[in-house]
This record gives sequence, C-alpha cells and structure tokens, in this order.
Amino acid sequence: MKITCIAIDDEPLAVKKIAGYIRKIPFLELVAECRSAFEAMEILRSNKIQLMFIDINMPDFSGMEFVKSLTERPYIVFTTAYSEYAVEGFQVEAVDYLLKPISFSNLLKAANKVKELVDLKSAIQPVTVKSTANHLFVKSEYKLVRIDLDDIKYIESQHEYIKIHLTNSAPVLTQLSLKAIEEQLSPDKFMRVHRSFIVHLNKISVIDRYRIVFDGKVYIPVSDPYKEKFQEYLDGNFV
Repeated sequence: MKITCIAIDDEPLAVKKIAGYIRKIPFLELVAECRSAFEAMEILRSNKIQLMFIDINMPDFSGMEFVKSLTERPYIVFTTAYSEYAVEGFQVEAVDYLLKPISFSNLLKAANKVKELVDLKSAIQPVTVKSTANHLFVKSEYKLVRIDLDDIKYIESQHEYIKIHLTNSAPVLTQLSLKAIEEQLSPDKFMRVHRSFIVHLNKISVIDRYRIVFDGKVYIPVSDPYKEKFQEYLDGNFV
C-alpha cells in the first residue's frame, strides 16, 4: 500500500522539484502540489494524507504555524533553507528536516524513515513494557527484545512509537508511549528533558547551550518545562 502525501511550498520551482522526487519513489503517492498552507488545508479536509513535505518559510501562514494548528497531524518532513528551525521541528515531532537545496537521496532517506514508521504501525500491537532493575523487555516486530538499561543513550518519541537509541547496537522501535516507559525507569539515571526525549544521565558528556549532544551530531534540546530540574542535576554533578 502506498503512502499518500502532499508537497507544500510557495516557490513554484521548489514544489515542482519535490513533487518530481516523490513521483520517483514507488511507495509514495502524490495527492497534490500546494503553493500555500491554505491550499494544503483544503486537501487535508477531503483526503486521507499520511505525509506532508512542507516548507517552513511561507507568507501569511508559515509551514510551522500550519503544522502546529493541526489537531491530527500526518507525518511531517520539513523543507527549508534555514537551519535555525531544526529545534522547533523537534517540538512538533517532525520525522525529518531537509535543508535546501534538497537532493533526491536525502528526500528518499526521509521517505524511508516514514515508511518504517507506517510499516511498524500496521505490524505491531500496543504492549506494556516489562522491566527489572537492570533491563527491560519491549515488543518490536513480533519479538520481545531485551534491552540493558545501561546500554540506553536516549529515548525518542515518534508519534505512536518510541525509538530507543543504544550504545552498542541499532535503535529499537516499539509501539509505546514515552510516559509508559518513563514510569519504568529510575529517576536517578534517566530524565525527561523534552516532551519527545528521555536521556540517560550517565551518558551525557557534552551540553551546548541547553542542548545535549550525542555522538557529535545529535542535538537534544532541553525545553523550558524541564530546564529547572535539569539545571539542578547539573549543579549537583558538574564543577
């Protein structure tokens, strides 16, 4: 089954380029090319759209404002010429964030991320997490996977799923809420720092202006509701 999507950009050449890329990907179905968020709104009212490729900087009603206004959001891939919106993209749980000029290979990578989420949604039934003091079991692709707690770097919310990023192996994706897994984790080792992220405190080595840096390339923002608690941790553990 194909993933229905729309491309939204106020620049005619940009939206044509994105649409052309989409048409090359066999598992995507382009429903419409939109020149504004208002056009996209009409498409969403009359069609079941699973994915939006949307520019952030558009006149009158920006892509970010439009996404935040939606009560039921499709998967979101932002396209923009400005890198400073990346942290804000985390706040609306965007699947990816593509900087212009966008290559076909980068858009394909983003599309594959969405396909992975769609495929897992159809395959996995919700389960509760089973844990002990040292490890937990989660269901992933019909299997129960044991995860050692000390192997977790951070946990990321992705719509109905969480992705558990590990030190020594590939991430594990499971249909579970961040709140459900947070309840099973020791607050001495794990902390919620954002509505979409829990981090293993012992794995933190670099903090850049209230952004936790993993592997020199993953920046996890500490959002305002969690800054006070996080600062208390820093004050008690760092010189």
